[in-house]
Amino acid sequence: MEKIKIESFLDVYSSKDELPEAISSLMDAAFAARERAYAPYSNFLVGAALLLDNGEVVTGNNQENACYPAGLCAERTAIFYASSQYPDAKMLTMAITARARDKETTDPIPPCGVCRQAIAEYEIKQEAPIELYFMGEKGKVVKSASLENILPLLFTSKYL
Repeated sequence: MEKIKIESFLDVYSSKDELPEAISSLMDAAFAARERAYAPYSNFLVGAALLLDNGEVVTGNNQENACYPAGLCAERTAIFYASSQYPDAKMLTMAITARARDKETTDPIPPCGVCRQAIAEYEIKQEAPIELYFMGEKGKVVKSASLENILPLLFTSKYL
């Protein structure tokens, strides 16, 4: 038997105020997208803003449906829109913020597993990492230099 050690390195900012100006602006776009989320069932609003290498910022928010599997997360909404509208642009940085309507969210809230897999797909496709910044409605902000830091042992097309 062999043991494998997997390590991840993440940067943690004490608040949005510590972020570089460009990232803070990207997070502001995610905040605005979050407030437009359609979340009548979970009352959990998520916004994402994605900076592309052509300078465009694409936003997304969660879109729920009474038939839960038919909904879509903010991160995938932004990624899929970016891919359909700017197919040749590389995705550089994604800012994500989430909040509940009935309680304060101060812990950084990372992408769900399905979104992690979708982000991984685009990192592989573009052969370049996508920086991720995620937070609740306020409080600490976590930065991951690549999706692989928060989803090691990626499932890729090489297994198919």
